[in-house]
Amino acid sequence: MEVSAFLTLPTTSPGLGFLRSTAAETATGSASPRRKVARLNTDSDITSSSSRSGKSRAAQAKGPIIIRVQVDDNASRTNQTALNRERDDQMRDMKRCMIEVLDEMVTTTNPLNYRSHEQAYNICHSLIVVHDAGSELYNAFTQRVEEALGRISRKLLKEAESLEAEDWIELLVKYAKWFETRIALLKSLLTYLDQVYVVKHSTSRIPLHAQAYQLFSASIFGNPPIAAHLRKAVETWLNWEREHRTPSEKRAVIPQLVEQLTVHNEFTVFEDYYIEATQEYYIKESKVNANQGDGLDFFRDVQTRIQEEVERAKAVLPVGSWATVQRVTEVALLDGRIDWLSKSVLPTLMDGNNTQVIGEMYTLFRQVSGLKPLHKAFRDYVQKGVEAIVKDAPKDDEMVPRLLKHKSEADNIISKAFLAPTPASQKQSSTSKPPANQRDPRFVTALNDAFTYGFRARRSKPAEMIARYLHQQLRKGQKNMNDGEYQAGLDAALALYRFSEDKDVFRTFYHRSLAKRLLQGSSASDDFEAAMLKKLKEQYDPDFGMGESMFKDLNVSKDLMRAYHETLKPDSSALKLIVTVLQHSGWPFTAPNQVVNLPPNMQEDISKFERYYKGKHAGRVLYWDHALGNAVLKARFKAGTKDLALNLHQALVLLEFNREDEISFTDLKQRLLLDDGELRRTLQSLACGKKKVLKKHPVGREVEDDDVFRFNADFWDERARVHISSIQEKITPEESQKTNKAIEGDRKHYLDAAIVRIMKGKKEMSYEQLKTATIDAVKNHFVPSVDTIKKRVDSLVESDYLKRSEEDRNFFHYVA
Repeated sequence: MEVSAFLTLPTTSPGLGFLRSTAAETATGSASPRRKVARLNTDSDITSSSSRSGKSRAAQAKGPIIIRVQVDDNASRTNQTALNRERDDQMRDMKRCMIEVLDEMVTTTNPLNYRSHEQAYNICHSLIVVHDAGSELYNAFTQRVEEALGRISRKLLKEAESLEAEDWIELLVKYAKWFETRIALLKSLLTYLDQVYVVKHSTSRIPLHAQAYQLFSASIFGNPPIAAHLRKAVETWLNWEREHRTPSEKRAVIPQLVEQLTVHNEFTVFEDYYIEATQEYYIKESKVNANQGDGLDFFRDVQTRIQEEVERAKAVLPVGSWATVQRVTEVALLDGRIDWLSKSVLPTLMDGNNTQVIGEMYTLFRQVSGLKPLHKAFRDYVQKGVEAIVKDAPKDDEMVPRLLKHKSEADNIISKAFLAPTPASQKQSSTSKPPANQRDPRFVTALNDAFTYGFRARRSKPAEMIARYLHQQLRKGQKNMNDGEYQAGLDAALALYRFSEDKDVFRTFYHRSLAKRLLQGSSASDDFEAAMLKKLKEQYDPDFGMGESMFKDLNVSKDLMRAYHETLKPDSSALKLIVTVLQHSGWPFTAPNQVVNLPPNMQEDISKFERYYKGKHAGRVLYWDHALGNAVLKARFKAGTKDLALNLHQALVLLEFNREDEISFTDLKQRLLLDDGELRRTLQSLACGKKKVLKKHPVGREVEDDDVFRFNADFWDERARVHISSIQEKITPEESQKTNKAIEGDRKHYLDAAIVRIMKGKKEMSYEQLKTATIDAVKNHFVPSVDTIKKRVDSLVESDYLKRSEEDRNFFHYVA
C-alpha cells in the first residue's frame, strides 16, 4: 500500500537537508534499515545532490516540494491483527465484568477477580478511544442488564407463591436496592462509554443509568404478573392494618418500596392505586357502618378512621400525598352520609351545646364541600325552636326571654364552631399575629332566616311580646346591672325586632306602653327612654317618631300645672293634684266612655282645674281617663304608717275602707261604678298579690261575686314607701285583642291607600303586578297575605276606585 502526503514547505527552509542526511545515513548502513524510504522527485541521487552548493540547492528548490511515503503492507496487516486481538480480549473482559457485576449470586465488589476497578476503567477507555467499540459495548451492557432483570423477575414470580405480602415486598425492595448499587458500579467502570460515546451519540443513545432504570421499570414494575402481585401485596398489607387498626410489624418496608418506586419514576402509578384502594375500602365500610349505629357513633368512627389514615400516610408516603389521602378518605367515608349526619347528629349536639364536636363536624364537612346540608340542618333546628317558643301560648310572658336564650345559644355555636378561614385578601402581614377565623356568614344568614320564618308561625304575636318585654325592662330599670349591661340587654331584645315582619304591631304596642310609662311615671330612666326612641328611629324604623310629641306634651303640662298651682291658696287641697293634658293625635288612647265615682273632694279639685283650663283655652274639650291616674295614700297599719303608691283605681278601692272594715265585691262594684273586669283585677292586685293590703274571704287567686274583703291591719313591709303593682300594668288579653283588632283596621286603610296610590300612577295593571307592587309598598310596616290584598282590591272595585277589564278579569283600570 502506498500513502502519499503533499506538503507545501517554505523555499528558504533548510529542512530538506536534514532529510538528505538521514537518507544518506540509511544508505551507508550507519543505522538499521527503515521500512519507509522517502524519495524526492527533484533529485534521485542523494550523494550528488548533497555535493552541490547551497546556492544551487536554493536555486533548484523553487515551488512546492512533494513527499511520497511508501508503507509496508505486511507490517500493517500484522499491526491490525494485534489490535483486533487486543480489542476482542478487552471486550471479552468487559462482558465478563458486567456479568459478574450483575450476577446477584456474586457478592464480591472486585469485578474481573484479580483486576482492579482502575484496570476495568482503563479497558473501557481503550475500547472507546482506541478501538472505537462504543456501540458494541453499549449493546453488551443493555443485553447483560436485560439478562439480569430476567433472572430477578423469574425469582420474584416464583417467590410470590410462598412468601407473605410484606416479605415479598421486602424481597422486591432488596433486589431494587441491589440493582441500584450494581448499576452505580457499572456506571463508574464504564465512564468513558457514558461520557464519550453516549454523549457523541445522544440522539440515539441515552445515559447508562437511564437505560438501566428504563429496563428495570419495564421488566419489573412494567411486568404485568409482578405489577399485579405488587398491587395485591400492598392491598393485603393495607387491609390488615385497617382491619386490625394497628401498624403491622413490617410496615417499615413500605417506605422503602416507595423510595424505590420514586427512584424508578413509578410512584405516580403506585399512588393512584393506593388512592383507589383507599377509596374503595372506605366506601364499602361507610355503607356497612352507617347501617349499624347511630349518627354520632358513625361520625366519631369517621373521625378516627381519617386520623388513622393520615397517620399511615405520614408514615409511609411522601408529604405531597398526605393531603390527597386525607381528602379521598374523607370523601369516601362521608359520600352520601352528610345529609343524614347533619339531620341526626347536629340537633343532638346543639341540644347539648357541644360546640367542640360541632366545630369538628363543620371543619370536616367544609373540607369535602358538604356545608350546604349542615347549613340547612342548623337553620331548621333554630327555626323549629323559634316556632315552638312562639306557638307556646300558655308561656307567652316568657316568650322573649326564651327567644333571647335560644338566639344566644345559636350565636355562641356560630362564634365557636362555624368559623371560616379569613380570606387571603384580609390576612395580615407575616410580621403580625395571624388573623383569627371569622364567623361563617352563611350560618349568620341561616340564623336570621330561621328567626324570620319562625316568627311567621304566629303572626303579630312576637312583635307584640317584644314590645311588652321592653316595657317591663324599661319599668324595672337596671337594678344590680351597670349601664353597659343594662343597655346590652335592651339591645338584645330590640335585635329580635329585626326578625319581625309586623313592624306596625311592634310600633303600636311600644307606643301604648311608652305612653303608660310616661304618664304613670313608671319609667326607670328618661335618658334610656330617649335613647331607645332615637335608636328605634335611626336603626330600625324611620317612622318611629311618636316620642317627640309625647315628651312635648309632658313638658307643656308641667308648665301648665306650675301656673295653675300659683293661682291656688297655700292650704288648697288642689295643690296635690297633678294633671297631664295630652293631645289626642299624639297619644295612643281613645276617649274613655267609663264613668268612675270619685270621692267628693277629689271630684271638686278636678272640676276646679277644668274651669281653669277652659278659661285659658276656650273651645277645647277635656276627657278624663282615670285608668291612667295614680295616687299616693298614707295607710296606718299595726306595724306603722306606710305610703302606698297605687294607681287611681286601687286608691279608690282602699279609700272605701275608711268607712267600713269589711266590704263585699258587689258593694264595691255599686259604689265605684268600675267595670267588672277592671274591679276584679284591681282587687286581685290588693288582696291576692305579694303585698296583701286587703284580705279576701274565702282565700283564692280569683275574685268571685260573693267574695268579701277586709283591710289587712297586719300588713308589714320593710320599706316606708310601698309600691303596689297593678295587674292592669300588664297588657290583658282583652286589651291585646282590642289593640290587634285596631291594627287590622289600620292595615286595611293602609293597603287601600297603597293600592290607590299605585294604580293612580300606573293607571292600569294586572293583578299579579298590583299584588307585587302592593307588598313592596307596605313591607316596611307589615307583610300582607295574598288573601288580604285580594279582598282589598275587591273592596276598592266595589267602591268604584278600580274597574276590572272586560277582556281580562285579572286586569284593572284606575277610575279617576
